[in-house]
Amino acid sequence: MPVFSSSPPSTKQSGRLRPPSILRNCKAPESVSGMEANDQPAVPEEDRLIGPRDVVLPILSDNGPIDPREKVRSFPATPGVYLMKDALGRVIYVGKARHLRNRAGSYFSKQAAVDPRTADWIPEIADLDFLVTDTEVDALLLEARLIKDIQPKHNSDLKDDKTFPYLEIHIREPFPRVEFTRKPRSKGTKLYGPFTSARKLRGAIAVLQKVFRFRNCGLDIREDDERWRWFRPCLLASIQQCTAPCNLRISKEEYRRDIKKLCLFLDGKKAKLLRGLQKEMLMASQELKFEKAARIRDQLQALENLNLRGDIDANTQPEVFQIDPRKGLLGLKKIFGLEKIPRRIEGVDIAHLQGGETVASLVQFIDGLPFKHGYKRFKIKTVDGVDDFASMREVVSRRFRRLSQEGEDFPDILLIDGGKGQLGAAMEAMRNIGIDPPFTISLAKKEEEVFLPGESEPKLLSRHSFALRLLQYVRDESHRFAQQYHHLLRKKSTFDE
Repeated sequence: MPVFSSSPPSTKQSGRLRPPSILRNCKAPESVSGMEANDQPAVPEEDRLIGPRDVVLPILSDNGPIDPREKVRSFPATPGVYLMKDALGRVIYVGKARHLRNRAGSYFSKQAAVDPRTADWIPEIADLDFLVTDTEVDALLLEARLIKDIQPKHNSDLKDDKTFPYLEIHIREPFPRVEFTRKPRSKGTKLYGPFTSARKLRGAIAVLQKVFRFRNCGLDIREDDERWRWFRPCLLASIQQCTAPCNLRISKEEYRRDIKKLCLFLDGKKAKLLRGLQKEMLMASQELKFEKAARIRDQLQALENLNLRGDIDANTQPEVFQIDPRKGLLGLKKIFGLEKIPRRIEGVDIAHLQGGETVASLVQFIDGLPFKHGYKRFKIKTVDGVDDFASMREVVSRRFRRLSQEGEDFPDILLIDGGKGQLGAAMEAMRNIGIDPPFTISLAKKEEEVFLPGESEPKLLSRHSFALRLLQYVRDESHRFAQQYHHLLRKKSTFDE
């Protein structure tokens, strides 16, 4: 909760007269707003907002104004925002700090006096003041709101320059995503910023994601598309930093409620948010919705303990390689020079049971998403012992002979789990049954090399490319499905004994 220091308010800011604050003696505010005092409705004292234009004139002692170099020594050693002012009491610079006393005091050091970024305007500082916040995250958000509203002249680079970082919420999407951006959209989003530090903003997003568990991927998720129920969420879902709307683990309504809570926090209304959560938790408990009540309880605890995890630099996001089906398909078309964007991909893998029995799996993806109704399992019938190449020939022959006989379309891409040998076996199988093969490639695990028919050298895709991530997803899913069949048969064999 931001707290003003005790200096009396001024009626001037940016060279313009402003009405004196009606909130001079109010309690600590929840947030900072640019609304004029006459625009404020009657609200409870604890919900009132202090306007950032209610600037502060220098404190007077018996001997005149207090030297800002002396005043800064009384600043607290807490996170917050500091405001530098000129002789007329106008705010000329706003900054954030993890440690207010140290950060604000650094402007009066010998180094700052010669630093080209500050040397020209430090002599203008006649007074300074501060607002205390609970955490460094709150300080970062408050600094952005103040700069946007006050527009201090020495923060001038941030006022209009769109190359600075913003936090953007795509509120018109069914499951709104939250993202870092330097190119904010003009419509359809809610924007926070600009921020002075890209690194600090990324850290703040990581901290907030631990509390509100929002998505930051670019997936086009539709609640009415059942295929998303089979989509594999990224690492953030496993470490409880995303509610995984991509797997429809949360309803659209519930997810959007979480985004509204995030917006309340970003707007500086933390106390209001906490009261609402407490009320919501009590109601859920009374309605015997204990799972929901427990989730809200965890969110409350995370918010109340945010100061314990509010060190932005300590909250680096784990490296998450997200799978974007649309971008993956577009990438495959471009990389392999396909005539059209592939819609259907089938992946084949071979697995061996102890004792020599071999099984195979075939998985099907449509528009980059798993289509479980198209999954197939095969017991290898014509191969004795362990022979991956012969097993691959049998599976591919059985699959494509049946598609051909039933007049079914072939997949746009056939992905073989393995290297050049497995790919060659699959191509031989299709030649033997006299069909024109679809576009067929193989993906080898060790170096993630992609092999193409007739090419001696593998193609290496960027480890971060969406195309490779999609191929890995198909390959890994076919492997998982084959291993699952393997375990089922092994369990059955054990019981039969």
